[in-house]
Formats: sequence, structure tokens, C-alpha cells
Amino acid sequence: MGLVVPDTGLLFWMLLSFGVTFWLLVKFAWKPILKMIKNREDSIQKAFDEAKEAKKEADYIREENKKFLFEARLERENLLKLAHETKEKMIRAAETEAKERALKIITEAKIQIETEKNLAIQEIKSKVAELTIDISEKILRKELADKQSHISYINTLVNEIDFRN
Repeated sequence: MGLVVPDTGLLFWMLLSFGVTFWLLVKFAWKPILKMIKNREDSIQKAFDEAKEAKKEADYIREENKKFLFEARLERENLLKLAHETKEKMIRAAETEAKERALKIITEAKIQIETEKNLAIQEIKSKVAELTIDISEKILRKELADKQSHISYINTLVNEIDFRN
């Protein structure tokens, strides 16, 4: 049973060595250990606070980005709408201008046709007048006694006239 029950001397030396070790730890190691633990706790708390602050800032930036994205989409839609309206105005203006030009060209063509028609009529009238004068001269040059020879002579003259001039 000697192994299970400690001896008084052994118990004394064990308590003495424990006490000295405890006293040495308290005197020299306890404060630095507590200081290191406190420093570690402070650095962890500081990192935790910085992480919270970074998360808040990230949330703020995310919200700002959402706002900017929404505003950019609105601006893009407005620009597209404005571009579409401008395109429509330009198309309408081009159509109006084309219609005006076409009407002007048609009007000028009608005027030119009318002018050329009047010139052609004048030319025909002058040709008819010339032909009438030519026929009258030829008729007067020849004296005809009877009506039958007169008609025959006119028919001959009409056949001789060149209408291609």
C-alpha cells in the first residue's frame, strides 16, 4: 500500500515545489500572459469591429451601385426614347421634303408639257398658214375655168405637200 498513499515528506515537498512554481508563475509569467491574452482579445475585437465597418461600407456601396445602375438604366431608356423620337422626326421631315420635291417636279413637268404643247400648236398653226398660203398662191396662178379642174388641181397639190416638215 505504500505506493498508493503518499508519504508526509513527499507531500510536503510536492506542496512546496507547487507553491514555489505557482509563486514564480504569478510573479513573472501571470501578468505577461494576461497582457498577451488581453492584447489578443483587443486585436480580435478590433478586427471584428473593422469587419463590421467593412460590411456596412460594402452594403452602402452595394446600395449606391444599385442606385447608379437604376439611374443608368433610366438614362439609357431616355436616350433610346429620344433617339427614336429624333429618328421619327427625321423620317417625317424627309418624307415631307420628298413629297414637296415630287410635287414641285410634277408641277414643273406639267408646266413644261403645257409650254411644249402650246409651242407645238403654234408650230402647227404656222405650218397650216404656210400651206394655206402656198396652196392659195398656186391656185391663183392658174386660172381655172371649171369647178372640176379646180378640185382636181387642189387634190394634186395636197398630194404634193410634204407633211413631215
